[in-house]
Amino acid sequence: MEIIKNLTDWLITIIENLGPYGMVFSCLLILVESIIPVLPISVFITILCYNYGMLLGFVISWIFTILGCCLSFYLFQTIFQSYINKKWRKNEKVDKFLSIIDKMSFKWLVILISIPFTPAFLVNIAAGISKLEFKKYFVAILIGKVFLVYFWGYVGVSLIESFTNPIALIKVVVMVLLAYLISVIVNKKLKID
Repeated sequence: MEIIKNLTDWLITIIENLGPYGMVFSCLLILVESIIPVLPISVFITILCYNYGMLLGFVISWIFTILGCCLSFYLFQTIFQSYINKKWRKNEKVDKFLSIIDKMSFKWLVILISIPFTPAFLVNIAAGISKLEFKKYFVAILIGKVFLVYFWGYVGVSLIESFTNPIALIKVVVMVLLAYLISVIVNKKLKID
């Protein structure tokens, strides 16, 4: 808990000292977070919303989270998918897991992406090495990331704080239900599944 607070304070200081380049630095952090899992996206989104206001911070965080997810998806699809299919699909457990991702419905993919505590890098990697279509993945992250970014923008930096605050948990449930309803409507209109 103390480490995240210190990291947040340190990053806020750096971003404020960078002036107009602070926003560029923040955007790059969010972009890289989708590929490097040790970076805390909750901290970056919170910092952007803190430094640039909820509306601008939300929009920037949403755009760069989507760009990072697409970059991660593309890298794993182009670089690792053929290797995984040749070497790892022979393993029954790996094949079963990737088959679940391959067949995952659009609405469940949106729900998985919209849950704030789902490790985004794992979803990106699994989607990239599976046979999931890019269109389905892209529309799912467009919808799901709205709720994730909103949650982290308002709730803050700590997973522990989120679990101890019942209102935050109610917001998560409401956002996940909204993501589900929107995914059902979009799926009917675009016929993604």
